[in-house]
Amino acid sequence: MNIVWRYISHSRNTYAGLYAACEKYGYSLEPVDGPEGDIICYSLNSLNYNLYAEEMREAEGIVITGGPHPSACWDEVLRDADYVVVGEGERTLPRLLDALTKGGDPESVPGVASKNGLTPTDHSVRLDAYPCFSRMKGYIELSRGCPFNCGYCQTPRLHGNRMRHRSREAVVELASKFRDARFVTPNAFAYGSSDGVHPDVEKLERLLSSLTKNNIYLGTFPSEVRPEFVLPETAELVVQYCSNKNLHFGAQAGSDDVLRKLKRGHTIDDVMKAIDTCLDFHLLPVVDVIFGFPFETDEDQQKTFDLVKEISRYGKVHVHLLTPLPGTDLAGTVCRDILPDIDSKLGKLAQNGHVTGYWHEKIDWAK
Repeated sequence: MNIVWRYISHSRNTYAGLYAACEKYGYSLEPVDGPEGDIICYSLNSLNYNLYAEEMREAEGIVITGGPHPSACWDEVLRDADYVVVGEGERTLPRLLDALTKGGDPESVPGVASKNGLTPTDHSVRLDAYPCFSRMKGYIELSRGCPFNCGYCQTPRLHGNRMRHRSREAVVELASKFRDARFVTPNAFAYGSSDGVHPDVEKLERLLSSLTKNNIYLGTFPSEVRPEFVLPETAELVVQYCSNKNLHFGAQAGSDDVLRKLKRGHTIDDVMKAIDTCLDFHLLPVVDVIFGFPFETDEDQQKTFDLVKEISRYGKVHVHLLTPLPGTDLAGTVCRDILPDIDSKLGKLAQNGHVTGYWHEKIDWAK
């Protein structure tokens, strides 16, 4: 059977990892630009799912899909696809391909949803067992899972709350394929941490000091950090070992009340300390902020703007409007509008280059 991968640029890192995983089991997921092949695989998120739903429905072959959106809404997605890989795919997808090509029962594969329901998964992925890439190159995945449960985030729903790390030896081997070492992780400064809540500076330094042949980029996209992890000890490691001159972290709101409702696990004071630490170590703070939480009051929104204005004096701010994603605590809620006065002030900061992002159009994945 001809098994292919529907190439979508936004899922190229997932493609790199699943290409390498399936290759271990004898399957080559060749990229295609349309719904061709006997079995076609898709990885989709909530923002691009509807762009491919009709294509999947009309495909003549067997359609397998996975990713954040299908994992959260597998029962709805099965109107468009034949099978959904729910959660991590490195072991589940090859098992499903085995069942489809070797006469097995695909509906009984753990981690697979079909029209007869979901068979619960029976494993979690050990990162060292699966390289991040082989022929199809991608970022180096340092860690997976997140112990926090931020109300807007799909990460812990997809990969769980227990943080798992790739070994230092495996990271060094993967990094040998590149001059520039760039990483993907929910929180770069949590590498090696046993609970994902407290940094293990010793293990982080051991990793960075081992990457002697690379230009290292850590704490910047796509390996952002949390503000309470921006400490003198971690910032010093960036200055000593890394090539990036900025640190990218999420504040998300300027109100402690909003942060509590989001279950962020940090305070505004943590954000301000992180900014001060960046400045002490001559690192540019790049901070993510979200407007439009449904429980956000006018006062909360003003506090968030005040935080944006303060950060913009020293660094840069990425401003976003909330998208209530399926599978999260905020799924099904309605995004609040930005107050006209705040919208105008954000526009002026953007003109000066201090603020980037897009905060006007509400994105409704359900359309």
